[in-house]
Amino acid sequence: MLLCDFHIHTKYSDGSVELRKTIDIFGQAGFDVIAITDHVVNGDNGIGKLAHRFKLSVTAANFEEYISNIKYEAERAWDKYEMLVIPGIEITKNYITPEKSAHILIIDIKDFIPACMNYEKIFLEAKQQDALVVACHPHNMSDMSRDTLFLWNNREKYAKYIDAWEIANRDGVFNVISLKKYPYIANSDFHRARHLYSWKTLLNCEKNIDSIKKCIRHNKGVAITLFRN
Repeated sequence: MLLCDFHIHTKYSDGSVELRKTIDIFGQAGFDVIAITDHVVNGDNGIGKLAHRFKLSVTAANFEEYISNIKYEAERAWDKYEMLVIPGIEITKNYITPEKSAHILIIDIKDFIPACMNYEKIFLEAKQQDALVVACHPHNMSDMSRDTLFLWNNREKYAKYIDAWEIANRDGVFNVISLKKYPYIANSDFHRARHLYSWKTLLNCEKNIDSIKKCIRHNKGVAITLFRN
């Protein structure tokens, strides 16, 4: 089984750890597969504009640099740890109310996708890139984080576009995902080094991107584990 974490932030958005150090933290901990998924924040309201002002978002202007650096670190990670590193982003639509807010992981992204596009366009663009689409922390959070409930509340409309839902995020577990029998994964939502110790995904597949995406989409050979020190 491959030990995986598909939801990781660095200093390219609101993470506190540099990209290279993040790679080393996971590599030294024995992970097989990770995805770097820094925020791409919507800039069409006051909350988003603040995020852009304080450089808490990947943008169209630095996306190529972001992807290039991930790919460079991915080569180092494979040589040093035999760890697969996948480039991704977290589409971050933040609004005042949780009912309007949604976060979406786009894993194995190739071209920039702005967060200000409507949901259908985001999902279709991700599909054209053959990227994995994951609904982040889609239900009520157990800690003090802001809830993002839009995708869950509108699941009848959008579930067909979503490859997997986070059934666990950091220390929180969303039982409603299993009750609906949706495909699932579990992630750390890593922002700080201590977040390494959290829920993770186990995959029974080969260690390559195509096998990993197929395993998650079919949701066969997928398990979750609580990774502790």
